[in-house]
This record gives sequence, C-alpha cells and structure tokens, in this order.
Amino acid sequence: MNKFLDTLINGYEGGLKADGLTPMQKVTLRAVVMGVLFYGLAVLEGELMRMNAVTPGLFDESHYFAIMTVHPIVGIFGSTYLIVFGAFTFLVPYLMKKPLYSIKLANWTWIAIAGGAITSWLGGAIFHYAPLYTLYWPLPVDFEQFNPIGGFVFVLGIAVIMLGTLGFIFNIFATVFYTEEGHEKRPLKPLILSALGIDGMLNIWYKITGREPYAKEPAVSLPVVAIFRGTVDTFLDALVILTCGVLILVYIVGDMSGASLDYTSINALLYKNFFWWGLDLIADGLVLIYVAGTWYLLAMLITGKKLFMQNIARAALLLELIVSWMVWSHHLLGDQGQPNIMKLLSGEMVTAFELVTQGIAIFITLVTLWSAKPLVMDNRVKFLLAGIFGFMIAIPAAILQADMGLNRILHNTQWIMFTHVHTALLIGLTMTLYSAIYTMWPLLTNDIKLYSQKIANWHFWLHLLGGLGMSFFMGMSAMGGALRRYIYVDGEFNIFMIMAALCGAMMMFAWLLYLYNVIMSFGVKGLLGIYTPSKLDTKDMMPAEAA
Repeated sequence: MNKFLDTLINGYEGGLKADGLTPMQKVTLRAVVMGVLFYGLAVLEGELMRMNAVTPGLFDESHYFAIMTVHPIVGIFGSTYLIVFGAFTFLVPYLMKKPLYSIKLANWTWIAIAGGAITSWLGGAIFHYAPLYTLYWPLPVDFEQFNPIGGFVFVLGIAVIMLGTLGFIFNIFATVFYTEEGHEKRPLKPLILSALGIDGMLNIWYKITGREPYAKEPAVSLPVVAIFRGTVDTFLDALVILTCGVLILVYIVGDMSGASLDYTSINALLYKNFFWWGLDLIADGLVLIYVAGTWYLLAMLITGKKLFMQNIARAALLLELIVSWMVWSHHLLGDQGQPNIMKLLSGEMVTAFELVTQGIAIFITLVTLWSAKPLVMDNRVKFLLAGIFGFMIAIPAAILQADMGLNRILHNTQWIMFTHVHTALLIGLTMTLYSAIYTMWPLLTNDIKLYSQKIANWHFWLHLLGGLGMSFFMGMSAMGGALRRYIYVDGEFNIFMIMAALCGAMMMFAWLLYLYNVIMSFGVKGLLGIYTPSKLDTKDMMPAEAA
C-alpha cells in the first residue's frame, strides 16, 4: 500500500521532474493533458447517451439533447483542438530548429480554448440549452423552447474557442516566417513556396520536363508543410464560426433585451452554405491534412527514413487544401433549396476525390513503414496502424453518403454519425493522436518510463474494439432505419443500442486505464508541476537545451 501511494504521488521510477522541463515542454503538456481530460468528459457524455438509448427516460428530453449539443464541442474543440494544437505548438519549432514565436501566446491559447469549451458545456449542463451543436440560422432562442441565457453562454464559449484558435494560428505562422535573433534573415519566397507545397509540384514538373529539381532541400520540412497547410483551413474555419457566433449573439442579446430584430434579413440558404463551408473545413480540410501530416511525421520518426515519394506527398497536401474548400455542399444534399449543380459538383464529384487524396496519404505512410521492416510493434506503431485503419473505413463510408440517391436514405440516420463520423474520430483521429503522444513522450518528459506496458496493451485493444463495435452496431441500427437525433421508446433497436452501450463502456474503461497509466508514470506531483511556471530560462525552448 505504501509503495502504491508513493508511486501515485511521486511517479514510477521517480516520475516526471517538472522542474527540469523547459517552458516549451510545459506549455505542450498543459494543453495535451487538458485535452485528454476533456476527451474523458466526451466519452462519459457519449456513454450517457448510449445508456439513455437503452433505457429511454434516464434523462428528460431537454437534458438528453443538451448532452447531445455539448458533446461534440467538448470532443472536437475541448479535446482534439487542445491535443493537436499543443503537439503542433511543440513540433513546428522543434522541426524548424528555432524557438516558438511566443510562449505567452501559447499559454493564452490553451487557456482560451479550455475556458471556451467549459463555458459552452455550462450552457448545456446548467441551462439545458439544446438546439443541437450546429449554429444554424436562425438558431432557436425562443424563450418558451430554450433558455436565452443558455444560448448566450453556449455561443459565447464557442466565440472564445475561436479567439484562442486564432492565437494558435498566429503563433504558428509567426514561427514559420520570423527570423530569430542573431540569425541571417531567410528569404521569404522559398519559405512560402515550400510551406504551401508548391515546391513539390515544381519538382514533379521539372522532373517530367527533364530539368534539375526546383529545390533539392525544401525550405520547410514535410510535416511542417502539412501543419501550415492545415492551419490555413483552421484560420478560415475560425473566421466563419466566429462570424456566425457573433451574429447569433447579437440576435440573442436583442431578443433578451426586447428589441425586435428581423430574422428574415439573413438569407437562410446563403447562411447555411457559408456556415457549412467553414465548419466542413474542420473535417475535410483540417482533419485530413493534419492527420496526413501526422502520419508522415510518425512514419519518419518511427523508421528513421525519409518519406516515400516526398514530392508527391507535398503536392497531394496542396491538392487536399484546394479540395477542402470545394466539398461543403455534401452537407446540403438533402436541402431542397440547394441548387442541383452544387450538389453534383461539390457534393458528389469533388467530395469523391478525397478518396484519392487520403488514399495517397495512406499508401505513402504504409510504404514508408514497410521499407523499415521488420518493425517493432510498439505503442507508436500499433496506434498509428489502427488510426489508418479507422480512416480506411470512415472515408469510403463518407463517399457513399456523398451521393444524392444514397443520401436520401443515409443522411438522417445513425450511419452518418457512427459508420462515418465516430469511426473517423474515435478510431482514425484519436488513435493517431495516441500514437503521436507515445512518440512525443520521451521528447516532452525527458525520457521518463511508462508505468505499465500491459495497461497500455489493454488500453489499445479496449479502445479499438470498443470504437469499432459501437460504430458497427449503431451502423447496423441505421440499416434498419434508426434515425439520429431521435429517442426510440418502443425498443425497436434495443439489441443494437445495448451492444453499442457495452462497446462505449469498453472505451470509457480504456480511457480510465490510460489516465491511470499516465498518473502512475508522472506522479501527482509531476502532473501538478506541469502547471507551475518553469524555473528554466524562457529562452530555452528545445528539450535538448534543458538536458
């Protein structure tokens, strides 16, 4: 018992020595640890909804739909944004071998995103604000249907998240382009061409035409190119969501103050196109580009080899950026007011091309891994392969949905939320992020040892099988006609709901095991120490300088 308590407090084999971490390591760990905690809240919310599907009435309707409203805010912004932004805040300066532009801004970023996510969550938890997670126009603020204060709190939280996101974007762009003190100023043109991946396309063209490569050594490494490219989409998304949020806040405040604001002055169809163009940049732009870049980085770090077909990868990332701006209309295939030509071109044809761009990323990553065989099937490799597998299921499922005929059958069913969305997020994205965390573990913690590999194995299998199982059983209910955003009280799909709830419980237990492993590795003192000011010089940005 004494040994257990000592390990819990001080960590396995001495735990995390927070006093020996640089400001860069600390700010990254703060964001990542907070993101992991938000993920646990999102899993708990998901399991509560699954339990309510098994036993309707476990929550009253307003509470149930309030959980459904805040669930993606917590999961996407509170968890994924914090983990991804925290990791990239570390990786960009690390890969470019230069300090981060601003540690203070990085700290403000994670605090703003975490604070905004909690604020939005309170809008649902306290006020049961439940118009679902979209900021559709006109967002319901009817005093008889929803608490307007809840609406104000919910949308205000989203606005704060977007402001934090803009802080992250500025920090990344500034880090890529600024010249650190005492160094020769870098030419701007090669940096821009490389950061956008244009040099990759030029290299391909020069090779076809028999000329020397445009750039033998690109100014920006491939993972930074992916981060930069994804951050462009993140910037556009933040502007759109922030604009929608501020607009809705104006109308909510107007309703609360008794002012008569005309909702019809905003064209609903135009607003929906604007809103979905911005929101879709999270999934079809931000996620796919960020994930592809993460796969490339992990493949290179794991194998110690250069990426297979680097120029193709750079060109494909630029192509994915352009494609991501043109696919939003697949969210409006069921909207009768949407012009058919937009449904056909953007909703179907361009969307289908994402199968090509993501297929290229999967192929390049797997070939790079294969070139280093035999690989040790450690945590990094297992979670990376599982993440790729998740997207190999989710992306084709999305392409099936992006058909005007099939969309009439699938769009409003559990297929879209589980066979596509939850498979992509829970298996594809989350397991890729776990791989990244395990890969960055020695860099961020100065090589502390993991408490238990057996627990890590249980975490892997419970998360993978739980995520696959929940997506499968909910997808099977969709084949029987189970709608999303609907409570079935007659037990029509109960067998699927029971099995999905059991799989959700597996994922909840997997997260608890992972959290236990982290706490026992770091120690409570180590975890708390992350959130104290670093005693090292703030100029010491890189881990090597802290050793």
